[in-house]
Amino acid sequence: MTAAAAPAELHRRRRRTDWERMVLGAFVALFFAFVMAPILIVVVVAFGAKEYVSFPIEGFSFRWFYRIVEYRPFIDSFIVSLYLAFSSTFLAGIIGVPAALALVRGRSRFATAISTFLLSPLSMPLIVLGLAFLFYLSALGFGVSFLSLLVSHTVVGLPYIVRTVAGVYRSVSADFEESASILGASKWQTFRLVTLPLIRPGIFAGSLFSVLISFDNLPVSFFFGSAQTNTLPVVMLSYIEHQFDPSIAALSAVQMLVAVVALFVVERVYGLKHMSAPT
Repeated sequence: MTAAAAPAELHRRRRRTDWERMVLGAFVALFFAFVMAPILIVVVVAFGAKEYVSFPIEGFSFRWFYRIVEYRPFIDSFIVSLYLAFSSTFLAGIIGVPAALALVRGRSRFATAISTFLLSPLSMPLIVLGLAFLFYLSALGFGVSFLSLLVSHTVVGLPYIVRTVAGVYRSVSADFEESASILGASKWQTFRLVTLPLIRPGIFAGSLFSVLISFDNLPVSFFFGSAQTNTLPVVMLSYIEHQFDPSIAALSAVQMLVAVVALFVVERVYGLKHMSAPT
């Protein structure tokens, strides 16, 4: 290639690169618009003034947000869901944190198999998992009860805590714990004063995701619903089968707001980059 032709070739390559970026940018914008459109429509519908769901909305009103407080089953099921989410996350943390620490630092040849087993609920359809729990827990005599809900939600939330804690702990050098041991710290002191502060971002992020997953879980909760154990998603499904007003849209908007705020808190406090290990 001659010296005169080189600038022309460079110009053509730049134009092609600019064109490819424009096409990629347009594709990404269309993709996000396709994903976000249903969510935005639900939020807009929540402010409708009519007795039925319509889009575009006719009039503007907050009445359906007041309906959330007025309809007693929403409040009762919300309390059940909240108690269930935090209880199952607490149990998942008690099981998942020690398991993650042992799997990361352990040298057992079964570590990979155990890790896969603990993370397996992530790859299984929740409706299949719920049906399996229904048969298994009924055979154990638990039946349709809050205890059955607690066990099943603990299993569902466990992988999130194991994954995030293992990811953070894997990026922590073992030298910190070895130095503490050399200086005379016991295993409990090493864990409490060295390991726990280092893995706290993983515990916080995993627990948050476990709470959100439990709170929004329908497929598993549906199999154990009763007058005393109905969770909010189950009540919402039952309500929408008989009513077609925008109160469900208002409740969904509130749930989305809570999830967004929770993720924002994780990002601001710890940063999402702490939720997985570097490869």
